[in-house]
Amino acid sequence: MIIHANNPELKSWIDVEPNSDFPIQNIPFGVFLTKDDVITIGTRIGNQAIDLSALHQLGYFDGIDLHDDVFLQDSLNDFITLGKKTWRLVRNRISEIFRHDNSELRDNESQKEVVLFPIEEVEMQLPVIIGDYTDFYSSREHATNVGKLFRDPENALLPNWLHIPVGYHGRSSSIVPSGVAVKRPTGQTLPKSEKQPVFGPSKRVDFELETAFITTDANKLGDRIPVEEAEDYIFGMVLLNDWSARDIQAWEYVPLGPFLAKNFASSISCWVVTLDALEPFRCESPKQENPQPLPYLQQTGNHAFDINLEVIIQPENGNDSTICVSNFKYMYWTMSQQLAHHAVNGCKINAGDLMGSGTISGQTQDSFGSLLELTWGGQKPLELNNGEKRTFIEDNDTVIMRGYCQNGKVRIGFGEVSSKLLPADPFVK
Repeated sequence: MIIHANNPELKSWIDVEPNSDFPIQNIPFGVFLTKDDVITIGTRIGNQAIDLSALHQLGYFDGIDLHDDVFLQDSLNDFITLGKKTWRLVRNRISEIFRHDNSELRDNESQKEVVLFPIEEVEMQLPVIIGDYTDFYSSREHATNVGKLFRDPENALLPNWLHIPVGYHGRSSSIVPSGVAVKRPTGQTLPKSEKQPVFGPSKRVDFELETAFITTDANKLGDRIPVEEAEDYIFGMVLLNDWSARDIQAWEYVPLGPFLAKNFASSISCWVVTLDALEPFRCESPKQENPQPLPYLQQTGNHAFDINLEVIIQPENGNDSTICVSNFKYMYWTMSQQLAHHAVNGCKINAGDLMGSGTISGQTQDSFGSLLELTWGGQKPLELNNGEKRTFIEDNDTVIMRGYCQNGKVRIGFGEVSSKLLPADPFVK
């Protein structure tokens, strides 16, 4: 089926600023609360949120096999279960409705009143009910930097890293949408030169620049997902700030990996950008030649995406400081390889599952996707635009991540994921 919505020549009758992340070629999906406290599934063009349930009730999706209340939900999960063909039909239809020369809705003021909402008048929600959350570790540069910091610099990568997309199962209950503040976590740490752990607020809270993909129902328990089919089960992508408490992690991670250091919060952007919308921005992945992956992970063609990423720290009193500029195309393991590996043992993948990319770092220091790397474990503090220095995130700092794709014809973006770090709650024994 042709993706008509991707036509770079399309214009909308909704005004779209030149550098908007949300032209008519994007058509992401999300969930929002209107000023009348009505929760609905919608999309966005420019600075207008679009109520898809209202469009459906008005008959604009006639001819597409959708049940009556598919958009009258508080999550995208039911819509996601309908599969790739339906996602594409709906997205193409939305593109037709809002095309500049289509007057059906454009010239109907009473219908526009129930369909369109200024973006500042809606409250974005978590887009999916996340059943399971998996976080990968798929940037070669990031894994190498961490290996140099904590292990032998000459053998930074562990022996398995070039053979499998390393990952771990995270905690879905503490994933929050952009705009929700996060409290500094408390736990056990082992201070330098001490022999016994202490309890208290983490002193080394960090961000991790990631993206994440959201899946549909992909297999039955016991069945694999072939790598060449994996993208058919990926609904779309969001930005992910996988908050980390480095000092808690250092004490707890042996032998079973991250626990309290990772489960206190992860923040995601609110608009899910479909894989279809990202199609024009496919690009080549890093070479996987020495060694080659095992046959079930081998793939041909371009399965990476050219997504520009940046991280900004906004102190409580001071100017924003861009501290990282990176790109998703640096990832060594692709999303399709991650998903194929995840299910190679028959693990069931469900609609609404969230798969984090792992920290996205490039080869230059300004592209490192965490403060752990940017300050080299706290040894080289960063100076912000207001003169303050940072080794890790301080109370009342806001971390903002943005991402977008751009070529000579169109820009497709994710908006942002933004979250403030609040002080830890006092602990009462």
